[in-house]
Amino acid sequence: MNKIFFLIFITTCLSTTFISCKKDKFLTDSNAKISFSQDSVLFDTVFTTIGSTTRQIRVRNMNKQKINISYVRLQNGNSSMFTLNVDGTPGKSVSDVEILAQDSIYIFIQVNVNPTSNLSPFVIQDKILFDVNGNEQSVALEAWGQDAYYHVPNKAIQYKNGFLPYSTVSSGSNVTVNWINDKPHVIYGWLVVDSTQKLTIAAGVKVYLHQNAGLWVYRYGTLQVNGTKGNEVIFQGDRRELDYADIPGQWDRIWINEGHTDNYINYAIIKNGYIGVQAEVLLNTAQPKRLRLTNTIIKNCSKWGIYGVAFHIWGSNNMVVNCKEYCAALTLGGNYTFLHSTFANYFTKEGGRGNQPCVHIDNYSGTTYFPLDSAYFGNCIIDGSKSNELEVDVNNVSSFTKNYKFNSCLLKTISITSPAFINNVYNQSASFIDAQNYDFKLGSTSAARAIGDAALLGIYPYVFVQTDIIGTTRSPAIDAGAIQFP
Repeated sequence: MNKIFFLIFITTCLSTTFISCKKDKFLTDSNAKISFSQDSVLFDTVFTTIGSTTRQIRVRNMNKQKINISYVRLQNGNSSMFTLNVDGTPGKSVSDVEILAQDSIYIFIQVNVNPTSNLSPFVIQDKILFDVNGNEQSVALEAWGQDAYYHVPNKAIQYKNGFLPYSTVSSGSNVTVNWINDKPHVIYGWLVVDSTQKLTIAAGVKVYLHQNAGLWVYRYGTLQVNGTKGNEVIFQGDRRELDYADIPGQWDRIWINEGHTDNYINYAIIKNGYIGVQAEVLLNTAQPKRLRLTNTIIKNCSKWGIYGVAFHIWGSNNMVVNCKEYCAALTLGGNYTFLHSTFANYFTKEGGRGNQPCVHIDNYSGTTYFPLDSAYFGNCIIDGSKSNELEVDVNNVSSFTKNYKFNSCLLKTISITSPAFINNVYNQSASFIDAQNYDFKLGSTSAARAIGDAALLGIYPYVFVQTDIIGTTRSPAIDAGAIQFP
């Protein structure tokens, strides 16, 4: 028995050693292949000089012996716009890459697009080539690139905690700068419309803002956004990959301070910023400080949609929706009119909403009070996922006016019998089609249907709301909100 046991023991050891040695040796079969997690890598549209997010592929060795990949390289070599990182080694080409038996490695890919005179998107293609024992395999790479106007800081303002980098839309004064719809504008840092300058933006222009970038309309400067239905002006972050399509906080804000009598934004989509539009008085409360905001969607902000500070905003047919905190914060008094606008907050990203209601109004800071000349909401919807979506925190001070009214609105808040609240519907469902995915059309059972005041449609400048944001005529029944039921 001892001899038999010894022979079995020796045979087992030799077999184990043989298998182990076999795994330790490189597979030299010319028919050996590796496999890939995908056979192509697609990058969505990226702007020239910006680069892209990193994509990755997994390279697997499903064989029972380890392999040596003689090279992993880009077909276009050093001229390629793509770059590789092969299992921790960067380069356009990497040699002698080992993968153990039934193991895998990762390859990370980026693309940088060189400037071009092309005005439309263009395609960049390459391949990653792999050589295993003389057998070449490949993975296709493809990216869409687009040239753009770039606005890069050339000045800086020093403040307490550092520097604010900026450039101006023009080096001159008393000038009008016109952006036409030929190619996108990409903003780094702050782009300033300086005093006595005017920036007009034509229908269809796309404005992309880099991380922490913003558009700043300085005192006496003028911004005029001239979008049209179906050809809106779009403000968004500069990352074009699908991964970034719905990420809030990618850029800072549109900031209008002090002011001009003729600032307006019409048919714009402002999305994925920190604050959508901030309109405020910084130095002189006697300045015109006016903004007309119409037919505009502000959504998916990581803080607030509209931030008004003692400003004068006239708005109609707007949708301010799904923000981390307030959809509208109207502070330190001011003069505000919103007609047929939808304020609705069903924000679910980044761990969900904060504790703020959808709309907030106040007229003081500490013990300092400010005149609230008017805060009028007519035929509007104020709604959201919380039990109370409206906060009116206005103190009565004899030296300052306070004047607010909610007329014929659908409000999610406590029922209020104050004379400032007339003909409203409280705490009933707006029945939006899909609020979390930004479809704020009214369902057939919506409580916002046929509750509007028709008188608001016939007096200038209320003529702006005779049709809704998508062009539907508001008749014969008048619905609250930015979108009329079909």
